[in-house]
Amino acid sequence: MLGEGFTWVDLCVLVVYLVFVLFFGNIFAKKDMIGKEFFKGDGTIPWYVTSVSIFATLLSPISFLSLPGNSFGGSWILWFAQLGMIIAIPIAIAFFLPVFAKLDIDTAYDYLEKRFGSKGLRILGAIAFIVYQVGRMSIIIYLPSMVLADLTNINVNLLVIVMGGIAIFYSYSGGIKAVLWSDFLQGIVVLVGVSFSLIILLNNIDGGIGAIGDAFQSGKFIAPDEEWFSFSLVKDTVFLVFVGAGFNTLTQYISSQDIVQRFTTTTNTKSLTKMLFTNGLLSMFIATVLFLIGTGLFVFYGQNNVADMFAQDQVYGHFIAYELPVGITGVILAAIFAASQSTLSTGLNSVSTSATLDIISVLDKGKKIDDKKQTAIARYITVFVGIFAIVVAIIMTKTNIVSAYEWFNGFVGLVLGVLGGTFALGIFTKKGNAFGAYAGFIIAAIVMITIEYILPEEYSVSIWAHSLISIFVAFASGYICSIIYSMNKKKESHRVQYSSILDFKKLKP
Repeated sequence: MLGEGFTWVDLCVLVVYLVFVLFFGNIFAKKDMIGKEFFKGDGTIPWYVTSVSIFATLLSPISFLSLPGNSFGGSWILWFAQLGMIIAIPIAIAFFLPVFAKLDIDTAYDYLEKRFGSKGLRILGAIAFIVYQVGRMSIIIYLPSMVLADLTNINVNLLVIVMGGIAIFYSYSGGIKAVLWSDFLQGIVVLVGVSFSLIILLNNIDGGIGAIGDAFQSGKFIAPDEEWFSFSLVKDTVFLVFVGAGFNTLTQYISSQDIVQRFTTTTNTKSLTKMLFTNGLLSMFIATVLFLIGTGLFVFYGQNNVADMFAQDQVYGHFIAYELPVGITGVILAAIFAASQSTLSTGLNSVSTSATLDIISVLDKGKKIDDKKQTAIARYITVFVGIFAIVVAIIMTKTNIVSAYEWFNGFVGLVLGVLGGTFALGIFTKKGNAFGAYAGFIIAAIVMITIEYILPEEYSVSIWAHSLISIFVAFASGYICSIIYSMNKKKESHRVQYSSILDFKKLKP
């Protein structure tokens, strides 16, 4: 039986959309993708499709549901996390993308092997990414399934299986090209759906946008107990959120295979630059709309004296089901599923790509795995990882995560920050070597595990400082250990030319 706010019309809209998505990407793929075409595309994917795909991948329901929830239950302090792209995009464009394009890397961790001459480091990077990505995919399946189960009375485990199964299907069949085109469609659905729901919400609020302005003046933009700046890494401040999120995003751009894989679809640096700038504009636009929705929901439900009834991450879903016109509810819920599917399919494709090219092919000890076998392996991995993420998501439905957005950003800093520092060691130095990269990785991992799981709660640092700490520790300790190792061994580290930005600048080591 369907929930009171979710009609059969809405269900039909949602089902039609999901069925369409199943086949949309593969229609554009046109042919069976084998080998590098499965992993990197066939060179015919327009830059704007890839850009919207990056936007859709980074958005996910973690942002879709949690950002309105954060501004509903608190202030706009986390909105400044989106402005962190002002830090991430210029650094990525100036220092990392030229190297990735010049080397024509197959995966993000292919760079580690080319730069440090170490297959083991490539495997280590891939394993760290896979752990991160499986955790991310699980929460991305979990969040919208919990919301839809609450609205429809459909069993949450069934919804988890359906959502994961759809992503597995078109990730398995069409490779990266199918994923990119499907992400493009779903990114457009998200942009239209979210914008439309904001317009409806404003029309339902007494006083419209002016009422939101009044809420800002009463502490809903920056709360009285929140600070703009502090040197402390313990308390969340506007400055720390801005800088910390900037480096969070940077680590995703430079060391996360799901994003770097988009960069490998072309070696044209102008196209890469347009991809990132367009993605930044879209991300900041949608974040602003989502935060306006959250504050608008606080005003709307406050005017009806029921604001205390809702959990943060479920308030937007409740509004979609119970306050929007019949049929429109189905469209907006399709947008939530679009955000989920785009991130899931990307995650599955990137994990299967990395596991196949960075682990299995490398461990093959020089034996050439032909393109057909590589593609078959990647497809089997897609199914296995997808099923595993579904199982983890079902387990997560028994837990209580108050703000998935903050939890996820802490997770990014914990895992990708360590990888980001290792990439920075390779990009910004010539003396960085494999020994130093291993040492920096291990030292940073120990430091972050200590901060996150061992230190008493009263000494815990803000999650927005995780990336800052992990990148700095991995880079600094890696560089120092590289110098010490080189002095003792009296030899330069092996690396491919143009694997450091210093090669482009023609600077001395």
